[in-house]
Amino acid sequence: MNLLPEQADPLEQRGVIEILLVEDEAADAALLQRAFTKSGLLNPLRLVRDGEEALDYLFGRGPYADREAHPLPGLVLLDLKLPKIDGLEVLRQLKAANILKRIPVIVLTSSEQSGDINSAYDLGVNSYLVKPVQFSAFCEIASNIQLYWLLLNRSAETEVKT
Repeated sequence: MNLLPEQADPLEQRGVIEILLVEDEAADAALLQRAFTKSGLLNPLRLVRDGEEALDYLFGRGPYADREAHPLPGLVLLDLKLPKIDGLEVLRQLKAANILKRIPVIVLTSSEQSGDINSAYDLGVNSYLVKPVQFSAFCEIASNIQLYWLLLNRSAETEVKT
């Protein structure tokens, strides 16, 4: 018996939230994509493979200049150990830009080093998660991200008035 009142689909109410996955390891990206699919995630998941590509996507540069084809994400999942530009520098630039700084960022990395954790929070990360080893734990993370960040959490407007 469902005691909750009937509600419209939360994704329809809020609009579909795009997710940008910044992950250089193909196996980890595939595992996370499978975990999201298994947890019933309906949100578009866009993948970039290094820090430079992440910044190009976020700032709408080069092949990502068309915002209709490459809209701003409503959530960023960011690995720290990236080629070209590391994840902390991506986070620093993202949080320094008025148009991007309110986008929630979840670090999803293998690093458990306190220096990385502290630096990420100092730069404004919204959550720091360590990549699990087992697929079932990836599925649990995917479900929790979907429930909290995509359904329950209310994000600020992305454009900051100056």
